[in-house]
Amino acid sequence: MDALSPANGLKLQLPALNSRHARTFFTQFVAVPRRRSGSVLKNGRVRALAKNPGIDFCDPEWKSKFQKDFENRFYIPHITDVFDDAVAIPSTFCLKSRTPVNEDFADGYPSDEKWHGYINNSDRVLLKVIYYSSPTSAGAECIDPDCTWVEQWVHRAGPREKIYFKPETVNAAIVTCGGLCPGLNDVIRQIVITLEIYGVKNIVGIPFGYRGFSEEIAEMPLSRKVVQNIHLSGGSLLGVSRGGPSVAEIVDSMEKRGINMLFVLGGNGTHAGANAIHNECRKRRMKVAIVGVPKTIDNDILHMDKTFGFDTAVEESQRAINSAYIEAHSAYRGIGIVKLMGRSSGFITMQASLASGQIDICLIPEVPFHLHGPHGVLSHLKYLLEKKGSAVVCVAEGAGQNFLEKTNATDASGNIVFGDIGVHIQQETKKYFKATGNPADVKYIDPTYMIRACRANASDGILCTVLGQNAVHGAFAGYSGITVGICNTHYVYLPIPEVVSYPRVVDPNSRMWHRCLTSTGQPDFV
Repeated sequence: MDALSPANGLKLQLPALNSRHARTFFTQFVAVPRRRSGSVLKNGRVRALAKNPGIDFCDPEWKSKFQKDFENRFYIPHITDVFDDAVAIPSTFCLKSRTPVNEDFADGYPSDEKWHGYINNSDRVLLKVIYYSSPTSAGAECIDPDCTWVEQWVHRAGPREKIYFKPETVNAAIVTCGGLCPGLNDVIRQIVITLEIYGVKNIVGIPFGYRGFSEEIAEMPLSRKVVQNIHLSGGSLLGVSRGGPSVAEIVDSMEKRGINMLFVLGGNGTHAGANAIHNECRKRRMKVAIVGVPKTIDNDILHMDKTFGFDTAVEESQRAINSAYIEAHSAYRGIGIVKLMGRSSGFITMQASLASGQIDICLIPEVPFHLHGPHGVLSHLKYLLEKKGSAVVCVAEGAGQNFLEKTNATDASGNIVFGDIGVHIQQETKKYFKATGNPADVKYIDPTYMIRACRANASDGILCTVLGQNAVHGAFAGYSGITVGICNTHYVYLPIPEVVSYPRVVDPNSRMWHRCLTSTGQPDFV
């Protein structure tokens, strides 16, 4: 049980970051390539199979070679990779024995060998659970042209029987980066509570994202008393920001403060930064655990069922959609337009449209569309007004950017600043119907900041609680450069490079998108 899963071959890592400027920092490691995990052929049915160009499918051993390569890629780094002499001790986390651990650990580390609540290091979770019999099946993700079934296993998350940090020597820090997201306080709270259960006494929050590692910003001491009720409010107790010092400066600050556990809450860019910090710590031979918790309201982290805040965003979106529906339905020739979050991924827009049952047109970044022309959105809106008297459009912020004037402006994270597609559609709709001689009453709603700032709902509250607990379990188990997530309803640890290579997006050939089209009844706008 004590043995760590062996690593075979090289481990995939992002390069270390050496720039001393925040702009370079986030340009290199946060603005990740915006490509898709697969593509759809012109017939609209078969996803591209060329994503494994290095595999010779004529080789009878290709399947075992693929699995070996997959195992190498999804190996999760451990401190024993750098410190061969690292000593494992019995875990101080045991729910069967609830005696508080004293400050001096005079009686040793409590352990109960009969408690079967620990995860074995060899436990795995299947990454893919659907067997596609044909590449033409809806949403098929095939490794080879014959859609051969290949098992792909990832590491199961949870408490281990042996740990690699003595709780009394741990100086833990938590940082929240990027934008606001429902559930941030829930994760912070649970990380602190779980750390204290292990016996950790020194816990701090780094204010305002990576910027908080600057000398002029004081850290915030955290304890169960401090975080007990923070989950009852939205936002982040620690504050958020984009940008920050260079990786070298961040690690310098960690060394000066004695931080040996860092929990990073953020999206793709934040995780890329966390991986660079992990690499720099290894380079300096620092015994530090860097663990990410994926925070993105867009739900665009690879390999994960969902990220925290997403369910709340979909639920809160219903209020905006219902308001747009009432406005449109109550007006003469009324049209309601709602813009939701989603830079590269249309998950919120798609799921919110499905949940409401009030959307006539759903527009997402992954599916191109035309506004004008006989098969355009405006033509369909004209048809809807003639047939039912009103219509409601739901559009993701990253959709239709080809209609807007492009700029070279970027935010502090290095992301391109998008034009407002919602306002553009509103204006084009008004002009279109005015030109026909039958003006439409167009109402536009953008609930973005109302959704980001709200408290997590029950579903996200549970997800945040388990993610926070497993982040701490992973750190004490000695893992670093990992993130925790939910995969096929089970909680897993994944190496950061495998989740930040590019955003997860809606597959236009997936059953869920087909269900959305069935619900809205919209045609193909190309």
